[in-house]
Amino acid sequence: MTGILSLHFALHFLAPGAVTLAFFRKQWQKAFLLMIATMLVDIDHVLADPIYDPSRCSMGTHPLHEPMLLGPYTVLCFFPKTRYIGVGLVIHMLLDSLDCQRTNGVWFL
Repeated sequence: MTGILSLHFALHFLAPGAVTLAFFRKQWQKAFLLMIATMLVDIDHVLADPIYDPSRCSMGTHPLHEPMLLGPYTVLCFFPKTRYIGVGLVIHMLLDSLDCQRTNGVWFL
């Protein structure tokens, strides 16, 4: 399980990095840092007991990981001032949804 967990965390850096290199090369530093900053959305994990449970799906369990928020997160992608944050949040939710599928067989998107 530790290897899978490490891969999940690594993807939270690698996926934004790949998107940054593919689509935002001119402002790659700003884009990458803002996308990585969206990992702060995981602050809602402190509301859970226990804070970390490897078998728990984040999607639908934590307030900022509600599937209905994917719409507003996606809307942020369409405005220049919030684009990087929106893309980072959408990537984060997609990765967490993939993790839910892998660990619990549930797809949230």
